[in-house]
Amino acid sequence: MTSRNTTVVRKTYGAGALLALAVLFIGVTIIISFVLRGARFDFTESGLYTLAPGTKNIVGSLKEPINLYFFFSQEASSQSPETRAYAQRVRELLEEMQRRSSGKIRLTVIDPAPFSEDEDRAGEFGLQPAPTGPYGEPVYFGLAGTNSTDGRETIPLFVEEKEQFLEYDIASLIHRLGNPKKATVGVLAGLPVDASFDQFSGRMQEGWASIQQLRELVQVRTIATDVAKIDSDIDVLLLIHPKDLQPKTLYAIDQFVMRGGKLIAFVDPQSEHDPAAQQGGPMAMAPRSSSLGPLLDAWGVAYDPGKAIGDRGLGLSVRMRQDDQPSQHIGIVGLNHDSMDPKDVVTSALNSINVWTAGALKKKEGATIQFTPLLQSSNDAELLPVMQFSMMSDPRSLLESFKPSGERYTIAARVHGKLKSAYPNGAPAAAEGEGDAKHPEQKSGEHLTESKGDGDLIVVADSDILADQMWVQSQNVFGQRVLMAVANNGDFLANAVDNLGGSSDLISIRGRQSFFRPFTKVDELRRHAGEQLSAKEKELDTELKDTEKRLSGLEAGRNAAGASLVLTPEQQAELERFQQERLRIRKELREVRRGLDVEIKELGTRLKILNIALVPALLAIGALALALTRRRRLRAGRAAAHTG
Repeated sequence: MTSRNTTVVRKTYGAGALLALAVLFIGVTIIISFVLRGARFDFTESGLYTLAPGTKNIVGSLKEPINLYFFFSQEASSQSPETRAYAQRVRELLEEMQRRSSGKIRLTVIDPAPFSEDEDRAGEFGLQPAPTGPYGEPVYFGLAGTNSTDGRETIPLFVEEKEQFLEYDIASLIHRLGNPKKATVGVLAGLPVDASFDQFSGRMQEGWASIQQLRELVQVRTIATDVAKIDSDIDVLLLIHPKDLQPKTLYAIDQFVMRGGKLIAFVDPQSEHDPAAQQGGPMAMAPRSSSLGPLLDAWGVAYDPGKAIGDRGLGLSVRMRQDDQPSQHIGIVGLNHDSMDPKDVVTSALNSINVWTAGALKKKEGATIQFTPLLQSSNDAELLPVMQFSMMSDPRSLLESFKPSGERYTIAARVHGKLKSAYPNGAPAAAEGEGDAKHPEQKSGEHLTESKGDGDLIVVADSDILADQMWVQSQNVFGQRVLMAVANNGDFLANAVDNLGGSSDLISIRGRQSFFRPFTKVDELRRHAGEQLSAKEKELDTELKDTEKRLSGLEAGRNAAGASLVLTPEQQAELERFQQERLRIRKELREVRRGLDVEIKELGTRLKILNIALVPALLAIGALALALTRRRRLRAGRAAAHTG
């Protein structure tokens, strides 16, 4: 009777404990919903769900409302879980930006069913469907935006390969809608980059395709090479082979950067498109290098215009004359995707860029700037005197004394940080005496000895990179000149201008870690088990070959004795032993595979416990601690009020 009562009491206590736990769980959930209402915590390693400060500034400073339309085909993507997971990531990012915009961003999520008005609307925006549905139906996964002035911007298709730049792409779209005015780019060039009359041939010369393409994207203004002041309405200053600039022009460029202007400079140790090279004869031996005088040195960038890169690893095979056989030219370098920074938005999506007698850039010792290489040579490269390229008649001669240094040389770099003026004492003396003793920058007391904020520059040690010869082929189609791109040189310029042409907030947004994180621990377990499996397979293969040799020996001896085809006892015993060994090894292989599955399942169980039990428990404890703290503060306030 006593044991029966004890059992009943235990059951009652057990049921009561379960009921108490259920009540506690519901109570904690209610407390969390009230105490942590609106609170957001990002525990990801790289802050995946936390907006960058630049993004917050962009969406928070919108003056006019903009409309965002996120198109995603839910039903058609049912067989693609990775695409659906990425779409959820995009939607959460858009919703977070909407929350931060103080009502200026109006987000609409649209699921365009086939043959619906929503699908027609997606087509009107120019979104590109991907035929990945279970029955080949189009899957829309893009973003369109409009502003109050009929401006329209789109991301035709979100691709997982560009996922690390997702925040940048969306923030850039929002910035363009909020600031519809195109950036103004001032082009100061020492080369004939625009259409011009060629005195030597007596014909009009076509402008460079890279500059023509740029004119379609932004407002381009030509700046004279002897200018004494850069207008304040220039957003990006583009320098192309700035050869022999006057001190007053160098000073104007310096002060433009000090005021916060963005600069893209294409300097060159030897420009193959310099007018001196085109004239031939003795003029061809004239210096064809360009630099920015004291500017780069003052800004923390080391550059020697007397040396160019020879790259045996990436040198292209070219034909210097029509009758010659193609041979490698280590001064004409074809950079591949491995030569480019995959984490920078300017170069991440590019695959090939061609350069010709490019120079090398380096961060100056002791400089405090951020120096990020964008384009680099291979490690099978060497810096050679420019004269070796000027006096070369056969590109094979460059390989005779070639000794690679093992160093990767930087051809293009992004420079960011506080910059010092190259003219700390004011305008250079050479800029004075032209009508007015003072330089235009100093007339109103605007001389700056350092940049107002962090400067943003992109420096490229080659100007031939922009010439048509390096990246496009011309074809005549029905009397029209059609250019076909064979490299990404023009895209590099467009990306650089687009990046620096935006606001400082947009430039500050860097690539994020990928949303699709690999299961490194699981991969490690699989790799370890794979090594064991490989060892066992080798063991089985070795025993198999050894047994076959023995059987061959026994067979040869039996044939020599004229024996019958019936297996001898020795052969039979050998076969049975091999079969037993094979069964044993196969069993061990199964045990290894089973052990791998057990370890992975145990790892999954631990992760489930952490996600299901530990994390909610920590949140509950935090919520209770916060509630108790608030209650104590409330009691203390009441006690103080009562005492008063």
